[in-house]
Amino acid sequence: RRGSDNTTTNIAPLSAGGVANAGAQDSFCAGTTCLITIIYDQSGRGNHLTQAPPGGFRGPETNGYDNLASATGAPVTLNGQKAYGVFVSPGTGYRNNKVSGSATGDAAEGMYAVFDGTHYNGGCCFDYGNAETNSLDTGNGHMEALYYGDNTAWGSGSGSGPWIMADLENGLFSGVNPKNNAGDPSISYRFVTAILKGQPNQWAIRGANAASGSLSTYYNGVRPANGYNPMKKEGAIILGIGGDNSVSAQGTFYEGVMTTGFPSDATENAVQANIVAAKYATTSLTSGPGLTVGASISLRATTPGYDTRYLAHTGSTVNTQVVTSSSATLLKQQASWTVRAGLGNSACYSFESRDTPGSFIRHNNFVLVLGANDGSKQMHEDATFCAQSGLNGQGNSIRAWNYPTCWFRHYDNVGYAARNGGVHFFDAAGSFNNDASWVVSTGFA
Repeated sequence: RRGSDNTTTNIAPLSAGGVANAGAQDSFCAGTTCLITIIYDQSGRGNHLTQAPPGGFRGPETNGYDNLASATGAPVTLNGQKAYGVFVSPGTGYRNNKVSGSATGDAAEGMYAVFDGTHYNGGCCFDYGNAETNSLDTGNGHMEALYYGDNTAWGSGSGSGPWIMADLENGLFSGVNPKNNAGDPSISYRFVTAILKGQPNQWAIRGANAASGSLSTYYNGVRPANGYNPMKKEGAIILGIGGDNSVSAQGTFYEGVMTTGFPSDATENAVQANIVAAKYATTSLTSGPGLTVGASISLRATTPGYDTRYLAHTGSTVNTQVVTSSSATLLKQQASWTVRAGLGNSACYSFESRDTPGSFIRHNNFVLVLGANDGSKQMHEDATFCAQSGLNGQGNSIRAWNYPTCWFRHYDNVGYAARNGGVHFFDAAGSFNNDASWVVSTGFA
């Protein structure tokens, strides 16, 4: 669904069983923002995923629904053809509570997914799989879903994570031991194949590099004790959230399948070979006029009546101010930024203050602030932004890497990471494209 007129279009595969038509997607979304409203089931059963409703936890959208993902936030190529995944920021989630044909009770099932192995956190819970049908925690064993991340509140694997684990409700399990399975390794692949399967008193976790090689088995054995044998699966499908709509996790989903029955290792090995043959690869996260790492730049607003104002800061507040070549030296420094390789993802950028070296523009509760680089993963991700072609046709629009639905926007002369038509006052749709487009020039200082 595009932001310019709220119309929707369906993006179909280029051919049966092939890659989605990214060209049609790019054309439809050109010059505006775009969201994924439906993830279509390919089985013919109509088990489509849509915006997750509130449950035990409420989402950030109107009436407690979860956010929708950016339609263009996770570009990749498969055999050289561009396609988009689903970039899940905290607060984003998809669900279907009325599914046809999924496993329930203690019935056997299997599932696989391809994830971005570098996009994760410790929030609960970046899941894909079988969950409760009422969006509430209904007890141990009522879920069976793949989890990816480095949450250690329940179980963990070897090293510091992230790990492939199973969310079985009220526990993330790496094996039969509820706390740790040293055989479940930390993963560092850019593209990860994750597999989970279960049948009466047996379940397994398997994984691999989705770009090369074969699957390894990280656990295969009996169910955990204390309510997980027999299982009590309910059959809903979730993506990006926990069974009770826990919404604090992040991750990226590229493809996945759930099936009834207990797949053989040989079947899963064939799936992995097919995934490797698809040749997942990264592609550019930026577009529009290029930025040069190391250069000093200034960012001029393009909104009519405000186009003499530049992105600047006063203390920790990021704002816009009128700046000219005859302005005071300090103001020119405050309106100048050194382009750095993205602290959280080097394929994008971070913007370091010229007058306060070591401090960067970051978003905090969707407000742009100047913050010192404390070395934390959260700070690095919050201070990473991807420059795109200007939404209004001028210069660049700059979106947050870890919230690709959110863009640099000036509103009442203050800087925000704003979502077109979102729930905050600074998300107002009026003048969004103008307010979120900036002309980049050589820095004043």
